[in-house]
Amino acid sequence: MDALASLLNGPRAQGAFLLRSMLSPPWSMRIHDEAPLTIVSMVRGHAWIALDRGEAVRLTAGDVAIVRGPDHYRISDEPGSQPQIIIHPGQRCSTPDGRDLAKEMALGVRSWGNSADAETIMLTGTYQMAGEVSRSLLEALPALAVIRHSEGDFAVIPLLADEIVKDGPGQDAVLDRLLDLLLIAMLRTWFARSGSDAPGWYRGYRDPVVGHVLGLIYNNPEQPWTVASLAAEAGVSRASLARRFAELIGEPPMTFLTGWRLALAADLLCEPDATVGGVAEKVGYGDAFALSTAFKRVRGMSPREHRTRALRREGVGVDGSRHLLADRN
Repeated sequence: MDALASLLNGPRAQGAFLLRSMLSPPWSMRIHDEAPLTIVSMVRGHAWIALDRGEAVRLTAGDVAIVRGPDHYRISDEPGSQPQIIIHPGQRCSTPDGRDLAKEMALGVRSWGNSADAETIMLTGTYQMAGEVSRSLLEALPALAVIRHSEGDFAVIPLLADEIVKDGPGQDAVLDRLLDLLLIAMLRTWFARSGSDAPGWYRGYRDPVVGHVLGLIYNNPEQPWTVASLAAEAGVSRASLARRFAELIGEPPMTFLTGWRLALAADLLCEPDATVGGVAEKVGYGDAFALSTAFKRVRGMSPREHRTRALRREGVGVDGSRHLLADRN
């Protein structure tokens, strides 16, 4: 598994928000949902997209934009159009004065807008919760990334457009996976275009030595790795690995390993019925005490405190549908 696949393995879409917007001028929306990651794909017509602190960028059919939250942004038929619609957290939509628009603008299954025969059609897919594992991915992206239709092969877009209006058994799972495929295709294109500005963990997997070591760390975090054992697996000396890894990734191998283990642990701790001991075993710590010590040292809080805060951010009470950690820490 390479770096990109590993980083996407945790925050896969689960019940992602997906919508086909059908709009004819004049129209303008301000997006305040603060979602961690949103993909906007133009199917027909054009739109202008702009962060609150940035210039407007024109999107045409086939173009795709990635918006990294929590920044607010605007998307409209023209750059200067006054917002008529506000999208709030939870994907609630209203007029600027607060009147709800959900029923008024409904146009069928996952379809919404002001015209059934619209000049502009776009697909929006929103990852509504960011797992801790995705932090490195999100930090590697600009607040707004636009990829033109001529830059990549996004064959999944027509399929997503067909499937988004269907309502058959298992349809949510189908749409989640299609959204993941679109995101992966976009990220490959974006990082390839970025060249030397791509994140170290992405550049590193192309190196035969560092890439091999990254694969060992990503795929087997539970192993008792040392610099010596990683170097032996890669067929180089400890000094050579340490130097090469730091040059490409920007930090020593063991520091990177610790960060990856704790990112995985942070995500796993939020699963139903998770225990500190069980998570510790999965990410390479000998017991709950060892994981708790590392977690507090690096993140400044215990695993239990992290879990409580994460569930509150998701709107899930710790005494609700998910259980408290069984271990004490």
